[in-house]
Amino acid sequence: MALVDVNNLEAFYGPIQALHGISFSLEPGGITTILGANGAGKTTTLRSMCGMVKTNGTITFDGENIAGKATEAIVRHGVAHVPEGRGTFVRVTTEENLHLGAYTRSAKSRDQDLERVYTYFPRLKERRHQQAGTLSGGEQQMLAVGRALMLHPRLMLLDEPSFGLAPLIVQELFEILRTINKDEGVSMLLVEQNANLALDLADHAYLLETGRVVMSGTSAEISADESVRSSYLGY
Repeated sequence: MALVDVNNLEAFYGPIQALHGISFSLEPGGITTILGANGAGKTTTLRSMCGMVKTNGTITFDGENIAGKATEAIVRHGVAHVPEGRGTFVRVTTEENLHLGAYTRSAKSRDQDLERVYTYFPRLKERRHQQAGTLSGGEQQMLAVGRALMLHPRLMLLDEPSFGLAPLIVQELFEILRTINKDEGVSMLLVEQNANLALDLADHAYLLETGRVVMSGTSAEISADESVRSSYLGY
């Protein structure tokens, strides 16, 4: 049984329709990526799954339709969103940012999970008392992922995690994401402009064009498609 089934999803910004009846599914413990050019609807798909935009259609999470629910109710189901731009609370410390990610959980479990997050991101432990706005871009992205982990999510939505980061930092971050997926079974839905990177991490891929799914398959199948190679993979 799929963890998530999205059926005939439409999304709107006021009178502007951004998604036109897209459908896809996510398997428990899997990593799925959504590819597409700028403006294709990738970020809107993630926002729709968090209740951040007006939608029609169904989003079934573990058998329950969460479409139209308030964002905080969706978070309580175990859906964590790592937004584009990281969403760091810049005026508080690194550790305070992490605590904010677990606001739905008890203080005792928050303290235990801090150490769990620090095992993945030891650099954050070194900077736990540092104002978050003074962290490097890579450290802020690690903080955004760590904050999402504090929720104990079943599904993590990742929007352009490599954006603006140096290649070595990106490589380190994606290896950590792979480890989190493998060790903790956290399902992931990844939006990523770097298609090569996304397909290397993911099991399955969907290609969006102007708010519509135009192709889907395993990452290997998508990587081997000539039109995808020429348009997105650069060879």
